[in-house]
Amino acid sequence: MLTIKNLSKTYSNGIQALREVSLEIPRGMFGLVGPNGAGKSTLMRTLATLQEPDTGGIDMNGLDVLREKEEVRKILGYLPQEFGVYPKVTTEVMLDHFAVLKGIMDPGERKKSVENLLHMTNLHRYRKQKLGTFSGGMKQRFGIAQALLGDPDLIIVDEPTAGLDPEERNRFLNLLSEIGENVVVILSTHIVDDVSDLCSHMAIISEGRVLLTGKPSDAIAAIQGQVWQRIVSRDELEEYKKTKTIISTRLFSGNTLIHVHSPDSPGPGFEQVDPDLKDVYFSTLRHVSSRAA
Repeated sequence: MLTIKNLSKTYSNGIQALREVSLEIPRGMFGLVGPNGAGKSTLMRTLATLQEPDTGGIDMNGLDVLREKEEVRKILGYLPQEFGVYPKVTTEVMLDHFAVLKGIMDPGERKKSVENLLHMTNLHRYRKQKLGTFSGGMKQRFGIAQALLGDPDLIIVDEPTAGLDPEERNRFLNLLSEIGENVVVILSTHIVDDVSDLCSHMAIISEGRVLLTGKPSDAIAAIQGQVWQRIVSRDELEEYKKTKTIISTRLFSGNTLIHVHSPDSPGPGFEQVDPDLKDVYFSTLRHVSSRAA
């Protein structure tokens, strides 16, 4: 169990990235979802012992994450949003180097660990290939391979599917799902579908605040019967923006398909639909935005 209590962080330029963030993150896949600039990466870097908060505390199974950084790093696997590689180094040589940095000093143990991870991430056939020739998806697979060195108890992945094609994204998410059965895996993303497909628990964060936390299924059930859709013209859309709680819009056959959050029918032409996690996400952000206004 990872416990975060009242974590706050304000940067020197005055931006308050985290505002009294408190979360309890159990074993399994945990999705942290929010728009760009919500504070997700700041929280991930803090959990990864790479920066200090202004206030608050973090506990990981009895370890004080902020004070016992070296001990935490022994059980931590981290794939940051920006992950650089040495382009002229081969896959297995670079992974072996990371294994040494991770503290796996026995050559036999290190060789076995590297081999296993290359197979797990479907990179074994590319073990002699230079990293500079890798596609985006292959680099992400290498990134998760290095994050898994040493069998960590806590794995943090920050925007891992950004820029991946659909096939690579599915392969990467399937791998994360398998890993998440036995350890704490935090998936930080702005792609709601990633959380909906994989995570047993989640939190929505925006402007440094936790807006909602719990099971995705419970969050969806909470707005069951309250989401309506209709195809509207541009003129109708502007009018509905003034009178309805529109939670999302998307183009559909030259017009606009809107989703409206309402306990009752918003009016003629609206059809009730089963909500999904996107509806939960957008309605949560919309509610906070309208309240602030």
